[in-house]
Amino acid sequence: MIKNFIEKVDGFFGIAKSGSNVRTEVMAGLATFLTMAYITVVNPAILSTEGTGMQFGAVFTATIIAAVVGTLIMGLYAKWPVALAPGMGLNAFFAFGVIFGMGYTYQQALAAVFIAGLVFVILSVTPVRKHMINGIPKSMKYGIGAGIGLFLAIIGLKNAGVVVDNPATLVGLGDISSWPVLLAGLGFATMAIADRRKIPGAIIIGVMLTSLVAWIFGISEINGIVGSIPSPVHAFSMDFSLIATSGFIGVVFAFLFVDFFDTAGTLTSVANMTGKVNKDGTVKDVHKAVLADSVATTVGALVGTSNTTSYIESGAGVKEGGRTGLTAVVVAVLFALCLFFAPLAQSIPAFATAPALVFIAAYFLKNIKDIDWDDVSEYAPAVLAAIIMPLTFSIAYGIALGFIAHVVIKFLSGKRKDLNVGSIGIAAVSVLYFLVV
Repeated sequence: MIKNFIEKVDGFFGIAKSGSNVRTEVMAGLATFLTMAYITVVNPAILSTEGTGMQFGAVFTATIIAAVVGTLIMGLYAKWPVALAPGMGLNAFFAFGVIFGMGYTYQQALAAVFIAGLVFVILSVTPVRKHMINGIPKSMKYGIGAGIGLFLAIIGLKNAGVVVDNPATLVGLGDISSWPVLLAGLGFATMAIADRRKIPGAIIIGVMLTSLVAWIFGISEINGIVGSIPSPVHAFSMDFSLIATSGFIGVVFAFLFVDFFDTAGTLTSVANMTGKVNKDGTVKDVHKAVLADSVATTVGALVGTSNTTSYIESGAGVKEGGRTGLTAVVVAVLFALCLFFAPLAQSIPAFATAPALVFIAAYFLKNIKDIDWDDVSEYAPAVLAAIIMPLTFSIAYGIALGFIAHVVIKFLSGKRKDLNVGSIGIAAVSVLYFLVV
């Protein structure tokens, strides 16, 4: 009976045909889950920051529902070994850029995520997605990625108490001898060391070790391990009252832009690792994977969380031999089991999740080396976009000013042939956004 079931699973996912086996796919799913399990704690911590109006428990449940649904669609429909969850950077923009920076309520922010998801779905079933992916300059992609990393870093350092407000210099150094800062340092070092030694789950290990030390020494309290599933009270609470305003449209664009190209980058990377690239350079069944990703964003907004996107951490499972959608299904099952550990998640202190943001930021920044540093018309706009994001606490402003600079510099420096409709269009929309706002 078991053998018959395994044969059916093999046939559905095409496991043997892909050169893998069920055991390998299961272990690959475990590897991917361990590398991204931190999101079940970090995402609720960011979105429930004091002042957003969101509850940790509700976001915890929404995070897992979005991850489970998105990953199942990716595994059962697209049959890719890719896991999904609310994206880092996008969640920070949701809380600190849209709610705190622009004064939106979380209901209005969720509405923007939902609209961005719907637009993403439309783009996913049309040829537009191909032109958008190919139309954005590589240097700008790398610059925006670096900017998101810096944005995460300053939030993480602030939450850890390393960076504090200083009226004279804008920012300053916090009390580095305090327990929160010292433990955050322990967490960051643990993550880096575990990752260097190729230990799966480096981030979650660092978060849990830091929390454990804090609980043992009474710096923070643990409220339990297993308990009932928190109600997703933010579900279906979207507020579309600002839908016709330029500010709302700008926020939707920022969510859409970052989500779309983050997904494109992740899927391209996984495709190269799994042999899903055709001889002409096109990616097999990419339309299914992109559609799965876009649907996941709309589902995430409905249940009460920021954009859900494909995770580059899926590469951990691919390295373990994962080649089919079964890997994703295993990840989804493991995420679902996390629903029962809400008390443990709610006991993790902010200074334990803060180093995770800084560590992830380092990953975002590594691709900055691939910017064309021999051409000022390439690196100047990319660097501008990267710097603007953390200093204005807004991914949207970084994207807008970066593309405006890109088009102006290219046009006036005699490199008009490098411009395309995509870049010009984004720059034009950005100019209109600033004029209206």
